[in-house]
Amino acid sequence: MSTEPLPVADGPALRGHLRALTRSHRPLVTRLFLASIAATVVGLIGPRILGDIVQEALGRASVSRIDRLALLLLLCVLAQALLAQVGYLTAKRFGETALARSREGFVTHLLGLPSARIERAGTGDLVGRASRDVEGLRLTAQQGVPTVLNAGATALLTLVALFILSPLEGVTALLTTPLVILAVRRYLSRSMAAYLYTNSCYAQLADTLTATVEGSAAIEALRLGRTRIDAADTEIGASYRSELVTLGLRLRLFPVAEFALVAPVGLILLVGGYGYTRGWLDVAQITAGALYVQQLSLPVNQLMDWLDKIQTGGAALARLLGVGLVPAEGGGDAAPPAEHAELAASQVGFSYRPGHEILHDIDLTIRPGERLAVVGPSGAGKSTLGRLLAGISTPSRGQVTLGTVPLERLSHEDLRRRAILVTQDQHVFVGTLRENLELARHGEGDEALWAALEAVAAAEWARALPDGLDTKVGSGATELNPAQTQQLALARLVLADPDILVLDEATAALDPTSARDLERSLAGVLEGRTVISIAHRLNTAHDADRIAVIDGGRITELGTHDELLSAGGGYAALWRSWHGQS
Repeated sequence: MSTEPLPVADGPALRGHLRALTRSHRPLVTRLFLASIAATVVGLIGPRILGDIVQEALGRASVSRIDRLALLLLLCVLAQALLAQVGYLTAKRFGETALARSREGFVTHLLGLPSARIERAGTGDLVGRASRDVEGLRLTAQQGVPTVLNAGATALLTLVALFILSPLEGVTALLTTPLVILAVRRYLSRSMAAYLYTNSCYAQLADTLTATVEGSAAIEALRLGRTRIDAADTEIGASYRSELVTLGLRLRLFPVAEFALVAPVGLILLVGGYGYTRGWLDVAQITAGALYVQQLSLPVNQLMDWLDKIQTGGAALARLLGVGLVPAEGGGDAAPPAEHAELAASQVGFSYRPGHEILHDIDLTIRPGERLAVVGPSGAGKSTLGRLLAGISTPSRGQVTLGTVPLERLSHEDLRRRAILVTQDQHVFVGTLRENLELARHGEGDEALWAALEAVAAAEWARALPDGLDTKVGSGATELNPAQTQQLALARLVLADPDILVLDEATAALDPTSARDLERSLAGVLEGRTVISIAHRLNTAHDADRIAVIDGGRITELGTHDELLSAGGGYAALWRSWHGQS
């Protein structure tokens, strides 16, 4: 299956998101603005007072006068520290709020994506966005936003104070600004694309590593270790080269920025000395001006330092917001068919890639309440057919209908209420056993939960847990083995109680005896439901009402167990081979 990464938000979408955040938290932003302005204004009084102290000392002012100025300077420093802390905490609160909203939006949009679209994106793309990108955004929101807002306000007001003090010194302080502007513009024109590419490289690396870990057994059996190592090396090399590109951008930016920060101090002293000899400036102005320029270097340095990290955070936010650009699942507007409607596939073909069809001309009608087993060799298309019948994937041609309504025209809620697919790959969510069960139907009482566990032969081990239904399970808590995980998934299926169940090797994690007992137990609980079993054990097919044999993407045989044995075709050969081995 080809990989198709999820989209990335562009500049206007990013700016629109930030404007919406600002508007929705206007009181918080206002407090932040006022606190930053107040802290900066108070901080600007200090250099002017210090300049006056120098001027008074040269003029032989009284000690008491200098002491009063020194006390006022101390009060300004304390007030600035207090206001700066208030501003920092307010900015941090805003950053945390923005981070939470972005995370929640990402999860909401992710859960609304069509399942087929998620699979086309690949595991690495989703893992990268949910881990590396969220972490990059967290760092920017928690530390970058407070720092940049405070530094920006300080730099702007310091320049204003410098021009008020002396226009000559203000102009002198800006002499190196064109260099900074050129360097920053050059950096910004290239950095966003570079960081987006870096993040996509890490996503591809995560995809490769995840596939290697998940397929480790097959890799070892087929001796593909060297191939997978080479694939990982290729992705690591691409990630390394992408980091070199961003490093090169930083190396071209920061030397210019450092020069632009250091040079104005010397220029102020030179111009100030010349202005003093001409009578344009006094000692207080020169002292305050030099201190202002020195004070200006800190916020500007912070801005330059965070410029790189802000670009990283911006790239991360663009990837998170990009998930919301995919049309959400559930756009169908057709009225749902009657309960227990007939499920039918008509001239269905399917391909994961254009021109590479893997299912051909599938015609199949499944009666309400029928139990159908799908058997065939590995790679024949059994699981793909199951996904089509459950509405997870959409046919490339033809259609799958429930009653008279094509599945793709049903809303997401209606489709999931009517048809559910359970595979052998299941997940235990970190939480209590009760919470894992209630994912299928929230608010069910203990009696219903225990009945579902009884139906899948899981009640015995569930009652043995330390806190029963309230036992925390999953990573970092009570670990469930593969068989228990499969039973938990099937218990959720019982609670969901859909009309149509597609079981794709859903009991593969159980031993043959336990699997057959579970299937018979489920058959009683699911009486009247349409059950489609992708069979990996032929006893499942034996117990079904009908059996469909798939080979080469086509249905080659269809009938009851006895009919197919009498026909002497591929199913009969499979049955004799399997029965002889058992």
